Amino acid sequence: MPLLLTESDVKALLPMDHLIATMESALADFSSGRVVQPVRSVLQVGPQNAFYGVMPAYIPKLPALGTKMITVFASNAERDLPSHLATITLLDPETGALLALVDGRYITEARTAAVSAVSVNYLAKPDAGVLALIGSGVQARSHLEAIDRVRQLQEVRVWSRSPERREAFVTEMTPHATAPIRAAATAEDAVRDANIVVLVTAAREPVVRNEWIADGAHICAVGACRPDQREMDAALVARGELWVDSREAAMKEAGDILLAIKDGAIDASHIAGELGEFVASASRRKDNRLTIFKSLGMAVEDVAAAHLAFVRAGQAGRGRVFEL
Repeated sequence: MPLLLTESDVKALLPMDHLIATMESALADFSSGRVVQPVRSVLQVGPQNAFYGVMPAYIPKLPALGTKMITVFASNAERDLPSHLATITLLDPETGALLALVDGRYITEARTAAVSAVSVNYLAKPDAGVLALIGSGVQARSHLEAIDRVRQLQEVRVWSRSPERREAFVTEMTPHATAPIRAAATAEDAVRDANIVVLVTAAREPVVRNEWIADGAHICAVGACRPDQREMDAALVARGELWVDSREAAMKEAGDILLAIKDGAIDASHIAGELGEFVASASRRKDNRLTIFKSLGMAVEDVAAAHLAFVRAGQAGRGRVFEL
C-alpha cells in the first residue's frame, strides 16, 4: 500500500545539507541526458492568472518515477494560504503502481534554494560573503538557510516592497543566521557591492538594474518563472555570463531571457550552458566575471527530493500507509 508523507514528515526527512547534495547530482544527471523529463505543462486558471503546472520525470539511476502538480495562486495571501502549493506522486518504475503521495510545498521551497546554493558553490567567488535578498517571503528564508551552508557570510541585506515584512524577516531570521542581517531602504541599497544577489520576488518588471550590480557578483534569479515576467533589466542579463537549469525550458518560460531577446539585448546563444553541465565538469569559477543563474525549477529536482524523503521515511518509520 502507498505511503503518505505530510509536510512535517518531509521537513524532518530532508535536512538542507543532504538536499543540496541531492540537487547537485540531479542537475548533473539532467544535463548529462540521464533523466527523462519534458518541459512542464502549464494551465492558466481564472481571471487572476493563477497557474497549474504538471511536472513529470523519470530518473533511472535511483530509480524514481513521479510527477509534481503545483499551483501558484497569488490571491491565496488573502486567504492566509501559501501562494505555492504542490503534491508529488511517486510511482513504482517497474509497475507504475502508486508508491507515495508526498506534500510538495516544502520540497518546492527547499529544493529551489538548494539548487541556488549549488549555483553559488560553483559560480560565486570563493570568498563571496555579502548576500543581498530581494524579497522577504518563504524563498528568501530558505535561500538564506541554503546559501549559509556553502559560503561564510559576513553580511546579509534584505529588501522587499513592504517595510513591515522586511523588518519581520530580520527579526525572525537573525537568531538562525551566522551573519548580521539588516533591512535595506531600497533595492539598490541592498545590492550595491553585494557579491551574492538573490531575486525572489513576484515582480513582473525589473527590480534590479545593471548599474547597481558589481563586477564579480553572482545572481540567483528565481522569482520570474513565466515568459512575461522579469526581475532583471535587459542590460544586466546581457552583461552577465548566463547559466540556466534547462535550455529548453528557459527558451519557453524565462521572461528575464525572452524579454531581453525581444529587446534586442541578447540572442539565444547568450546562454553559456546549463548549471548541470558546469557541475559535471567539476569546474569552479576563477575570474571576476558577473555570473547569473536563471532558475525555473525542474521536475527532476522534485522527484529526486521526494524519492530521498521516501527512502528515508522507510528507514525512520515515518509516514502513514493508506488505501485508495
